[in-house]
Amino acid sequence: MGAPEAAVLIRQHLIDPEVCIRCNTCEDTCPIDAITHDDRNYVVDPDICNGCGACVPPCPTGSIDNWRTVPKQAAYSVVEQFGWDELPAQQEIAGDAAPVVAEPATDDGLQHNAALSASSTRAPWSAAHPYLNLHDNRKPVTATVAGNYRLTDTDADSDIRHIVLDFGTEFFPVLEGQSIGILPPGTDASGKPHFLRMYSVASPRDGERPGYNNLALTVKRVVADHEGKPALGVASNYLCDLQKGDRVQVTGPFGSHYLMPNHPGSNLLMICTGTGAAPMRAMTEYRRRLAAGGKPVDGKLMLFFGARRPGELPYFGPLLKLPASFIDMHLAFSRVDGEPKTYVQDKLREAGPAVAELLKGDTFLYVCGLKGMEAGVMDALRDVCIAAGMDWPALHARMVAEGRFHVETY
Repeated sequence: MGAPEAAVLIRQHLIDPEVCIRCNTCEDTCPIDAITHDDRNYVVDPDICNGCGACVPPCPTGSIDNWRTVPKQAAYSVVEQFGWDELPAQQEIAGDAAPVVAEPATDDGLQHNAALSASSTRAPWSAAHPYLNLHDNRKPVTATVAGNYRLTDTDADSDIRHIVLDFGTEFFPVLEGQSIGILPPGTDASGKPHFLRMYSVASPRDGERPGYNNLALTVKRVVADHEGKPALGVASNYLCDLQKGDRVQVTGPFGSHYLMPNHPGSNLLMICTGTGAAPMRAMTEYRRRLAAGGKPVDGKLMLFFGARRPGELPYFGPLLKLPASFIDMHLAFSRVDGEPKTYVQDKLREAGPAVAELLKGDTFLYVCGLKGMEAGVMDALRDVCIAAGMDWPALHARMVAEGRFHVETY
């Protein structure tokens, strides 16, 4: 006869609200829809979760990898989890309780999840080892604003800033493709401290200024919600209004797989829109510095970069100064008067033969920007491969498995 339900223990999967950056990766990844969220917390439904662990590797902070042994009948409900500001401690369990039980992950379940994923959850084989989670919101590091520069034209609708943060003598190393968390000051409508917001690093590993302990961010001032209604982004407006000398609370670094390969023969195929340019700028600048320093860099760079107009394209001026021998650049503009709307997927198709040739080699692909671009980019890559007689599904699966296909959309 089985143990009474009250005496049966389960290993309950929980998300740490103090570390979670609300990036939605776990909810997107979960193959059985066990993860949900409200306006404050991401939570795991104990009635659905089977402990498969599919959501753990993609999480950039490790907040998803938390477990508590609890009586099955007393599992923490979704409603309880929504009200948490921190994880509960592990409770002492009575000695006569039954062993822990949990539905194990099946091979089929894990394969199903992998098939759904369009992005690698492993870093390139030659990527440098990243430092992770050196600082959280309980112990952030303080950085000083060394500069805040507008990147877009003054008459452009989008106010996009290049913000340089200096860490002084604090140890805070980052790699191209990593992100940091910003803790905006003040409290929300409920009187609780604002959650951190995550931003991709836009500078190389040796700093925005070579040899200095600093980094750069690419930040767009948010003035409307996804429906176009007026709404001021808490962190973006805070950052865009910072003045030189202001001090900022920073967490991280985050990100262990969206990293660039270190071997100089590797090719980089980069596709981005708007502030999604941040990691691409970091990777491109790192390669440029290597070449400028006389080190052999045989790998090719190809960039597809989209915005509404040239005046709204971050880093437009500096990009035009890069020689074609260094980077094969394709700029797409969707709102230029008198010209047809053009998006990055259109430019991918136009450059199809060159893209296909690059995909045949030692190429690492990076996509970053608004989530709406992802489907169009995937369709374009499929079309390019079909036209070249290549099996795109097989190539895509191989690139994902080898840590060569990376997507970050938001």
